[in-house]
Amino acid sequence: MTSRRDEVLAAALDLLDEVGLDALTTRKLAEKLGVQPGALYRHFDSKRSLLHAMVARLTLDADTGIEGDVPEDWAGMLRYAAIGARATVLTRRDGARLMATYLVPADETAQMFWRRLVGALSAAGFAESDALVAVDTTFAYVNGFAIEEQSRDGHPAEPGQRALRDKAFEAGLDLIIAGITASRS
Repeated sequence: MTSRRDEVLAAALDLLDEVGLDALTTRKLAEKLGVQPGALYRHFDSKRSLLHAMVARLTLDADTGIEGDVPEDWAGMLRYAAIGARATVLTRRDGARLMATYLVPADETAQMFWRRLVGALSAAGFAESDALVAVDTTFAYVNGFAIEEQSRDGHPAEPGQRALRDKAFEAGLDLIIAGITASRS
């Protein structure tokens, strides 16, 4: 059963796709839902809390939308998470910009996965501070790459373009992982 809060959140994500992050307002969302703007405050006390919930939903979608088992080694886990995060933010107009507005994962599930990534690097011999930098750098790359993709054309890439972008993204990701590996020695 879908709650009214979930309906508002789904409408907000649809509105993001329609108008983009810069034009997303609570007033436009209220119009889309056919309610007064003040009615939204029952579910989200500010636009910031709405945006936070949108990030949490994207994060949850990333967690549930990735196929396959999570690799056990730190490099495989990091690669898996980065590819999944990029795929998720590309499902929404300005999804990468929305995600990049937050410094830490938005929900408990994402925070647990973040800690698991840091823990895997720590277990492999990285200092915790270096593990944090490695994970943060990887996700900064994910967001930066996806922001650039989305700002170039503002719409989904053609299949041939998408394959080239995927290859370029994964090549850059491999360079980052190689750099992280080299930093441990």
